Amino acid sequence: MIAEDSVLLRIGLVKVLEMAGFTVLAEAGDAEQLLADVAAHRPGLAVVDVRMPPGFTDEGVRAALSIRREWPGTAVLMLSQYVEERYAADLLASHTSGVGYLLKQRVADVEEFIEALRRVADGGTALDPQVVAQLLVRRASDPMERLTGREREVLALMAEGRSNAGIAAQLVVSESAVAKHINSILAKLDLPVTDADHRRVLAVLRFLGVGRD
Repeated sequence: MIAEDSVLLRIGLVKVLEMAGFTVLAEAGDAEQLLADVAAHRPGLAVVDVRMPPGFTDEGVRAALSIRREWPGTAVLMLSQYVEERYAADLLASHTSGVGYLLKQRVADVEEFIEALRRVADGGTALDPQVVAQLLVRRASDPMERLTGREREVLALMAEGRSNAGIAAQLVVSESAVAKHINSILAKLDLPVTDADHRRVLAVLRFLGVGRD
């Protein structure tokens, strides 16, 4: 199953797959048709463009997540023009097998592309090296990594709903020391300068991993 809005690329993918021994059951030019075709044919593998009509944003990714949820027997390999690690992270956060994310330029290396297809179809994963590099850079630059051990303790106590006085009593430090730690936490987490209480909530949400990019 191939879902790609570019007719020329779709034709090329069909030829590449058929030459490698794959049977192409259907072709789709948008996410809606993709889901209909998967429901009708139940393919073993779907090759899906990340950005598809009508919005050309994340239609392909959302369709892929639906496929893996509703038809877990269908593996999914995403193709993208650019490195969009957020979409790769979304896909991997939900499924760790039978998924892949490659840049479209990889199709030019037919042997490498076919190997990735077979690996995903067999239940493995295939991530573009550039995507992996981006994910590692993002993780390495996670603002949470900037916090000291003491600041993490303070943030954990904030997450429990403790006041500055409560945190000071728990850590046996002064309230002024706690205030300094909190100001440092807010700065290191790159939180917008708004109402102080609101920033505390944002810091706690970041600590809990809720609503993070």
